[in-house]
Amino acid sequence: MNKRLSESQVTIDERCINTIRTLSMDAIQKANSGHPGAPMGLAPAGYVLWTQILKHNPANPNWADRDRFVLSGGHASMLLYSLLHLTGYDLSLDDIKNFRQWESKTPGHPEYGHTPGVETTTGPLGQGFTNAVGMAMAERHLAAQFNRPGHEIVDHYTYMMCGDGDMMEGVSSEAASLAGHLGLSRLICIYDDNKISIDGSTDISFTEDVAMRFNAYNWHVVHVNDGNDGDAVKKAIASAKAETGKPSLIVLRTNIAYGSPNKQDTSDAHGAPLGKDEIKLTKKNLDWPEETPFFIPENALNEFRKCKETGKNAEKKWGDRFTAYSKKFPDLAEKWTTAVNGLLPEGWNKNIPEFSVSDGPLATRAASGKVLNALSDKVTTLIGGSADLTPSNKTHIDGSEEFQKDSYGGRNIKFGVREHAMGGILSGMFLHGGVRPYGGTFLVFADYMRPSMRVASLMKLPVIYVFTHDSIAVGEDGPTHQPVEHLASLRSIPGLNVIRPGDANETGDAWCQALKTTDKPTALILSRQKLPILDRSGASENLESGGYILEDCDGKPDIILIASGSEVHIAVEAKQMLAEKGVAARVVNMPSWELFEQKSQDYKDSVLLPDVKTRVAVEAGIPMGWERYVGTEGAIIGITGYGSSAPGGTVLKQYGFTADNIVQKSLKLIN
Repeated sequence: MNKRLSESQVTIDERCINTIRTLSMDAIQKANSGHPGAPMGLAPAGYVLWTQILKHNPANPNWADRDRFVLSGGHASMLLYSLLHLTGYDLSLDDIKNFRQWESKTPGHPEYGHTPGVETTTGPLGQGFTNAVGMAMAERHLAAQFNRPGHEIVDHYTYMMCGDGDMMEGVSSEAASLAGHLGLSRLICIYDDNKISIDGSTDISFTEDVAMRFNAYNWHVVHVNDGNDGDAVKKAIASAKAETGKPSLIVLRTNIAYGSPNKQDTSDAHGAPLGKDEIKLTKKNLDWPEETPFFIPENALNEFRKCKETGKNAEKKWGDRFTAYSKKFPDLAEKWTTAVNGLLPEGWNKNIPEFSVSDGPLATRAASGKVLNALSDKVTTLIGGSADLTPSNKTHIDGSEEFQKDSYGGRNIKFGVREHAMGGILSGMFLHGGVRPYGGTFLVFADYMRPSMRVASLMKLPVIYVFTHDSIAVGEDGPTHQPVEHLASLRSIPGLNVIRPGDANETGDAWCQALKTTDKPTALILSRQKLPILDRSGASENLESGGYILEDCDGKPDIILIASGSEVHIAVEAKQMLAEKGVAARVVNMPSWELFEQKSQDYKDSVLLPDVKTRVAVEAGIPMGWERYVGTEGAIIGITGYGSSAPGGTVLKQYGFTADNIVQKSLKLIN
C-alpha cells in the first residue's frame, strides 16, 4: 500500500486513503446499491488532490476563486461524498450512511444544488467532461476581463476526474477537441484508466490509444503508471499546472476495487456492492477493523480537516487582494460583483429596439440578432455563439472579438459543429459563475443537444438556447432540416421554458424573459422566414403570460383560434376572413405553454373561455400536446409527416398552413 510515499507520511497517508475506500465500501453496502470500484481505485489521487493541491474552502463552497472539481464519472459519487465529509463540508457521517436514500444529501449520482461542494450534476457519462470545459472557458474569459497586472482576482484551475465510459461517449470527444483548440491550460483531467467497464474488460470494445488521441487534440499528456503512487500523482499535477499552452490529461493507471482480494480488477466491483464477506476480506487486507462500519481514525480525520484552516486562509488572502483591487479599480470591482452575483445591471433592457408595421416583415431570427446586440451593450456578461451557424442563427455580438486562445476576453464563441458539447459547455460556463451563456443552432439539431439540455433543466440553470429555422418553412433543404417533432420534444423536458415568439417585437420580449429567468433554461424558437409585425394594440397581455388574447371580437366568440410563432399572423388573417362570413373569432397568441401554465386558472379561463368548445390550434409541428387546449371538440392544424423539399412558402401552403385552410376547418367545426 502506497510504498512510494515518503516514510514520514506513509502511515497517516495510508490511513487517510483507506478511510476513503472503506467509507465508500460501507455506504454502498448499506444502501445495497452503488459503484465501489472507482472510489477504491481513485482514493489515493482524490486524497492527494483534495488535501494537498485543490484550493477550496469547506466553510464556503461558493467562494468565487476556488478551484473547481468535477467528478465526470458520477457513478463514483462515494469518492466525492467521502472527500466532502472528511475535509469538513456540511455533509455529516449520517448523510454518508444515508447514501442513495430518500431525501438524503448523498444521492446515487452527484446533484448540483443538493449537496454542498458538488459543482455539477453528473451521471450521463461525458456530461461532466463538457461541463469542466465550460468552467475552464468561463475562468479564462473572466481572467481576461478582470485581471490586471499585479491584481489577479481570477486565479484558479478546473480539475476533472473521468473514466473509460466518459472517454467512449462522443460528447467528450467534441469537448476535448474544442478545449485543445482553445488551449485551456487551466483545465486538468485525471483519467481513471482502470480498463474495466460494466460488460467486462475494455478490451472487448475500447482499444484505442487515448493518450495519442488527446495528443492529437493538442492536449498535454502525462502518464502515472501506478494509481497508488501519491508522489507521482502530485508530480503529474505539478507538470500539468506548469503547462501554460494546453489543457492536460493525466493518464492514471488504477486498479478498480483496489484491495479487494476477489473483485479487484474485475467488472464485479463496477456496479454492485462488494458484499459483506468481501468487505471483511478487503478490510483485513487493508489492515482495517473488520467489524466496525464507517470507521474513521481520529488522526486521519484530523489530517483531512486541515483543509478547513488552509481553505479559510486562502479565501482570506483572496479577500485582501480583492480589497486592494477594489481600491485601484472600483468600476471593475463593481462589474465583477454584479457578474458573479448573476445580477442584471440597471437599465439593462432600455436599448431593445421596437419594430413597427412600417418596418416591413422581419424574420424572428434576424430580430433576435438585433435584440442580442442591444442587450449585449448593457449585459456585458452575455457570451456565446453557435455550432458553426453564426450567420444563420444571428448570434454574433458586434464589436466584440472572438473567444480564442489569444483573445479570451472575446464574447463570440466558435463552437464548431459540436452541438452536444456546446450544450454541456454552456452549462459548465453558467455553473462557474460570472457569465450568461447562450448557444445557437437549427431547431432540427436540438436532438444532438437534448441530453445536455435535460441535465441543465434538472440543475435549473438559466442557460439560453437559440434555435432558428423552426419549421417546414425552412424550405428547400428538405425534411432532414425541417423540424417537425422538435417543439413537442422540447416541451416534454420538465423545467425548460420553450418560447416561440410571433414577431420581431415579441422576440425582444422573449430575450428579456430569458434573461429575467433565474431558475430554468430557455429555448428561443425562431423563424427563418420573414414575419409581419403584429398589431398588439388590442392585446390583453404580453409574452410574459405565455398565452394571451391578441385580437378579440365583440361579445362571446363563436370560435377561438390559437397559434404560436410564425402561424400567429395567418390566424389573424383567418379571423378577418371569418368575420366577413359572420363568424366571430378570438385569436390567442400562445408563445409559451410553460409560461401560460404558470398563470392562475382564472387567467387561463379568461383567455380560453371554458364554455367556448369550438377551437382550432395552428402550429407547424406535430399536433401532440395541443389537445389540452382544444379539447375533444376542437381541431389541430399540424404536421404528421416529415416535410418536403421546396420553397418554404410552397411547403407551408401544401401542408395547410394558410388562412383559407384555417377558415375551412373553423367553418366545418362550427357547422
